[in-house]
Amino acid sequence: MLYRMPRPEGGAWQPLDTSVKTSDQALGTPSTNSSLEAMASKSKSPPVSADQTVSESFASILRHNFENMERWEHTARSWADIEGVHQLRVTVRRMRSALPLFESAIPRSSDRHWREEMRWLAGELGLARDLDVFISEVLVSLDAKLPLKGADRFMRIAEQRRARAYEEQVRGMLDSGRYRRFKEGFGAWLDSREWEKTAQGAKRAERLSANIIPYARNRLDKQERRVLAAGSHVNRDKPEEMHRLRIACKKLRYAAEFFQPLFTGMDVFISHMKGLQDLLGTLNDVAVTQNLLGALLTGQKDRQLFIYAGGILGWRTCDSHHMLIRFDGCWEEFVEAQHPWWKKSQTDRAAGSDSADKAADPSKNS
Repeated sequence: MLYRMPRPEGGAWQPLDTSVKTSDQALGTPSTNSSLEAMASKSKSPPVSADQTVSESFASILRHNFENMERWEHTARSWADIEGVHQLRVTVRRMRSALPLFESAIPRSSDRHWREEMRWLAGELGLARDLDVFISEVLVSLDAKLPLKGADRFMRIAEQRRARAYEEQVRGMLDSGRYRRFKEGFGAWLDSREWEKTAQGAKRAERLSANIIPYARNRLDKQERRVLAAGSHVNRDKPEEMHRLRIACKKLRYAAEFFQPLFTGMDVFISHMKGLQDLLGTLNDVAVTQNLLGALLTGQKDRQLFIYAGGILGWRTCDSHHMLIRFDGCWEEFVEAQHPWWKKSQTDRAAGSDSADKAADPSKNS
């Protein structure tokens, strides 16, 4: 018996019927053209400009990613092009990240419902994406390297489980009334800028109408400090600490990409984050692999499968230890990177940086 992976917030594995009828067509064959066509529609920096208010920039960031989410819906229905689910999930994560990034200006009561719905969307896409990565980057790459029996059988089990994940969770979510209501409601919320109507008090209104430059600088500074706090004395042997660092880095990366049009040289800063993010992402993939192996092997009795799974886990664990050797170099590159948002801009001076900074940082109003 195979098991469905738990939600991110926890919970027990749920039994899953293994009577999956799969054919070569059902399992999918990677498309040679769909990825190239779809890559052209990948998200670029959102249309944020230096003359926008905080509220206008918030709307631009969310609208840009919301439209990108809709653009990837069709591709995400099949693993013939695994870029579909990947881009759909990343786009949802970007929108989720934008909400707390603007929380000092946007009333929490206004976006609470959308936070919950985006968490649900990301959860429905999670298992399919994990299995896509596991199959394409682990099973396929180890097939010619691991001198153990059971590779074909293990691949078949993983493909069956992926077929189930796409059918029940990905397509089930995309075809659901809940998803339709999310799109309709969220689109209307963006069009009407409902958060401006629910904002109460002069301070909140001032933050929403302030120029985006000082606000962006303030938020980037704060998120960078969180990364430095998480990584300066991180214990590399504790997965939970490395996980916190990875999440903090990801939030800073998203914020930098949101505000990239505002500061010259932001693309260079983002490039300096890449090595650290790639390393932390690979280490996280090892933890995900361990969980997937446990789920895929539950109920199995073939001894060769367990031996093969042990080989996979050993290989991946060895990879992770080798990657940790690079941590110091990646960390130093990030710490020494120049921060484009520290440079005062003409927009700052024109808008009056002192008053705008107070609007961006509520603590300065006390």
